[in-house]
Amino acid sequence: MAKCANCGKALSFGHNRSFSNRATRRAFRPNLQKVTVIEGRRTVQKVLCAKCIRTLVKTG
Repeated sequence: MAKCANCGKALSFGHNRSFSNRATRRAFRPNLQKVTVIEGRRTVQKVLCAKCIRTLVKTG
């Protein structure tokens, strides 16, 4: 499933708004990427959003 393993961010829905303010459905997709993360002494592949990858790099 398309979901961040860290924060749980997933597909969400909203509306496209035209100039006449007519609403049509659209999907907001998170920027998910496969990343190799070191947990303890093991390397694990996880699906993380770009924001979580940035915070992991910043915190170490």
